[in-house]
Amino acid sequence: MSRVVNPNSTGKERNQLMRTAAELLRRLSQKSAVDDEAKDMVAMLVFCLRGIEEGIEKSAEVWEKRDYWIKAERLRQKWSWAGNAAATLEQIVQQEKWEQLPQAMAALLPHFSEIKILRFTRDPSTWQGAYRRLREQLG
Repeated sequence: MSRVVNPNSTGKERNQLMRTAAELLRRLSQKSAVDDEAKDMVAMLVFCLRGIEEGIEKSAEVWEKRDYWIKAERLRQKWSWAGNAAATLEQIVQQEKWEQLPQAMAALLPHFSEIKILRFTRDPSTWQGAYRRLREQLG
């Protein structure tokens, strides 16, 4: 019997979310002011970071089921920055403290340093309406 391969693995999803987040950071760094599109981008960044955090938790649970407790915990520690960054950006959005955005973005950049962006592959429709959806979720 052959092995079952899941083409939509959490690792693949994480890589896609990381690429999207890296492109968003690059585009945001080119903006001179926080306009409606920038707000949508920040909200989409929150959704990407949440997705990364959820994927890490799923992967860690798989390792725990196999009794690889230390490996699961190391994975969680290595990627804990994603959940923390999502929470920071959520606060910025919720409290409308856009002056804190550059500092939050600067803290994220080292985590995306290995992703080289030669051209943008994500369409602006990817983040359109994300700000409204996030505000609805946050209440």
